[in-house]
Amino acid sequence: MTTVAALARRQFIQKTSVALAASALPAINFAQSEAPAARTFDPQPGHWRTFELTTRVVIAKPQGTTKVWLPVPSVNTDWQQSLESSFSSNGNAHLISDGHHGARMIYAEFSDNVAQPYVDLTSRIKTQNRKMQVAHISPVAVDATELRAELGATRLLPTNGIVRETALKAVAGARTDAERAQKLYDWIVTNTYREPKTLGCGKGDIKAMLETGTLGGKCADLNALFVGLCRAAGLPARDVYGLRLVPSAFGYKELSGNQAKLQGAQHCRSEVFLKGHGWVAMDPADVAKVMRQETAEWIKTTQHPLVAPVNKGLFGGWEGNWVAFNTAHDITLPHSAGGQLGFFMYPVAETAAGRLDSYSPDSFSYRISAREV
Repeated sequence: MTTVAALARRQFIQKTSVALAASALPAINFAQSEAPAARTFDPQPGHWRTFELTTRVVIAKPQGTTKVWLPVPSVNTDWQQSLESSFSSNGNAHLISDGHHGARMIYAEFSDNVAQPYVDLTSRIKTQNRKMQVAHISPVAVDATELRAELGATRLLPTNGIVRETALKAVAGARTDAERAQKLYDWIVTNTYREPKTLGCGKGDIKAMLETGTLGGKCADLNALFVGLCRAAGLPARDVYGLRLVPSAFGYKELSGNQAKLQGAQHCRSEVFLKGHGWVAMDPADVAKVMRQETAEWIKTTQHPLVAPVNKGLFGGWEGNWVAFNTAHDITLPHSAGGQLGFFMYPVAETAAGRLDSYSPDSFSYRISAREV
């Protein structure tokens, strides 16, 4: 006969055993399933890749005289070689430059009797990874005119007022150019954030961002703010406008391009001139992108295993799965009746009704693809 005490003891043991089993195995399995895999992001230069980039633009609803501008890779450096470009069109098309920033483009003009204006553009480029050698400091040839230009203020990149105040606070205590750049890079990563709902790549109106305290946006906002703060702190800096081409070699989906369908893959990066290093690659905006969109969770710390290698690698480096078009900020397109553009990395078109929306597939259809050759 089982006593009440014995029954209670047996029930306690059974419940305790079940509870221990339930708390042990699922907890271990959950931790193992949720733990992020070890990741690396360490682009190393030395291997050149060749890509063929193809763009086709069709104007679905032309009105009167129609005009189209397509960005052509215009950058030739130790990390990119812009090779030949070819194009065809049923309009009057030419390869031209904006005449100020050196941004090359295909300009095509169509008379009002062309029912469906189109332009096809194919460009070949070679790219490689970039990485600043921190310990390697040597004299660097300086183009004083170029550096002065990349210190100046523009319509969207003012360097006075709240921009300068913010920059000077951020770099307080820094003694070298590299330390100032690091403090400003860290300020962007810490204080700004990726806003997926921002249209396109953003506007890049950095004064409005600081005055309103709205520090969310996309690459043309966050990297423009970084460039403006660098200039205000006395560091020559510039945005570099381009397009992601292929997947990242390091497995980051948000740092990749779908080479079969690249419309929407536009991305701007930035550069800072550091004494002893020359022009150095930067991309704090992509750190913010990984933090916000690489996983379903919005990662809020740069110490996270997915974010830490990207945060480190994009200060002084970037991956060569991307092509640079130009560094043209606040650009006026030749023959355009529209206003000045903040940047030029999307196809642009105008009809008698005005400038078309580059993000609207109803009136402005384009397709971009790439292949590695």
